[in-house]
Amino acid sequence: MTNDQAFRGTTASFPTLSIVTPSFNQAPFLPQTLDSVLDQKYPGLEYIVIDGGSTDGSREILESYNDRLTFWVSEKDRGQVHALNKGFERATGDWVGWQNSDDFYLPGAFESFAVATRRYPDADIVLADIVLVDEASAPIRDVRYVKPTYESLFAEGMVLANQAAFWRRALHERVGFLDEQYNCSFDYDWFMRLLKSGRAVHVREHWGCLRYHGQSKTSVLTERFAKENQAIRGGRAPSGLSVAYSQLRRLALMLAHGDIEYVMRGLWRRAGRN
Repeated sequence: MTNDQAFRGTTASFPTLSIVTPSFNQAPFLPQTLDSVLDQKYPGLEYIVIDGGSTDGSREILESYNDRLTFWVSEKDRGQVHALNKGFERATGDWVGWQNSDDFYLPGAFESFAVATRRYPDADIVLADIVLVDEASAPIRDVRYVKPTYESLFAEGMVLANQAAFWRRALHERVGFLDEQYNCSFDYDWFMRLLKSGRAVHVREHWGCLRYHGQSKTSVLTERFAKENQAIRGGRAPSGLSVAYSQLRRLALMLAHGDIEYVMRGLWRRAGRN
């Protein structure tokens, strides 16, 4: 039996984990999100849901989960970032993560996360890969990452995903909360700050799903994302050299891990867009 296998069987050793879900009028997707967290059966889980006063039946859904949630509220707020900060202020776990109310975790993600914290005891941020899905939760494609750095985020943007990311609450408290001036790229700013102050590790597993649908921010606010990213970089554009270096680093690490087929698929997709 490997050390990882032994640790999986000793759930009492798992670190405590707080998950925050911000929500507003996402009733069609909310139950899947909630179940993806609760069905992990993770010991020491604290699950906090902050709803912004939804009028689409989300409140009734949350009421039906009342005895399974650590805390939930449905009241008007200033938007997704404010909702997340309200949840983070309540978090007491050793580690923290957030899952949007139209995205979800994959089975076994939390246990794999716990094993990773044992394997990498000095890590402050633990990240894995995701699957891009459609409105019906059907897979579109998998998205693989490599270990991110502050420099790689500066050069390439969000080369990681909150749908499969966890960080120490102590690091969280050190760098401060999310910045409400950013409506779209708040996660980019947030992870830039986390990576500047903490040590990240990447696990080559798929832990979460990002849903791409017509009303998702990712699909409708591309220009706003670009403007906010530029502001977060302090008005500086990454140099061509830094972008090329970051891309080559990512390519080299993926090839070293045997992801040749994945790399080739990505190259074919890019060729098809040109």
